[in-house]
Amino acid sequence: MAYFVMNSSPFELAQEAAAVIASATGVANHDIALTLGSGWGKAGELLGETIATLDASDVPGFSSSGVPGHSGTIRSISMPNGKAALVIGARTHYYEDKGVRAVVHSVRTAAATGAKIMILTNGAGGIKESWSPGQPVLISDHINLTANSPLEGATFIDLTDLYSKRLRTLAKTVDPSLDEGVYVQFRGPHYETPAEVQMAKAIGGHIVGMSTALEAIAAREAGMEVLGLSLITNLAAGVSPHPLSHQEVIDSGKAAEPVISKLLADIASAL
Repeated sequence: MAYFVMNSSPFELAQEAAAVIASATGVANHDIALTLGSGWGKAGELLGETIATLDASDVPGFSSSGVPGHSGTIRSISMPNGKAALVIGARTHYYEDKGVRAVVHSVRTAAATGAKIMILTNGAGGIKESWSPGQPVLISDHINLTANSPLEGATFIDLTDLYSKRLRTLAKTVDPSLDEGVYVQFRGPHYETPAEVQMAKAIGGHIVGMSTALEAIAAREAGMEVLGLSLITNLAAGVSPHPLSHQEVIDSGKAAEPVISKLLADIASAL
């Protein structure tokens, strides 16, 4: 496992990780990268032919996932359209206290492998009462409540179209019924209180979760187009009629997995 030393370059570590992936897979460049959050794990099997699967802990800067529902692997897949996809099943969450560099290392590595499109997925709580568990939703924008950023120093990055409207439009050609919402990243790992959910709603949020926003910022810094999708695994605290649990997240993800995995694979093939 690599340690993120403040005087070392996170981009150099990403290049090192990308070199290891290229050597292990035999794929010099990947075109698209996908981070598979809770409920989205089976999408990789539908994308195409798996060229190689790596244990994330064998790649510099990565560690095995400590969150149930995440595979802890990195896969190189040859898609039917001729593109190469890098599928990341090892996500470091902000609440793990490994530092923001570790949180966004997978995104920076994906960019170093050549990927121009970053698809970020997650399982999250829904604020809209019209949504139901198992429903996929496009992320149209985000609100970052971590009080942190992956950008260091005087690095000013425009986030106006962070979640690409072009990619969202393409996704809707695959499934016109897809709704959109603003994702609010809290620190976690505790779930939000009903009051915090109402605060998120008041400031324009529709989805609450513990990932994605910091990764999306790093992807934009790296020059990638970003597509974000949330699986609504539960209605958020105070909206849901019963207490929240991670088991509910896992169960909702498993129930929705066949449908959303095919949806994601179809969307990725259309990009």
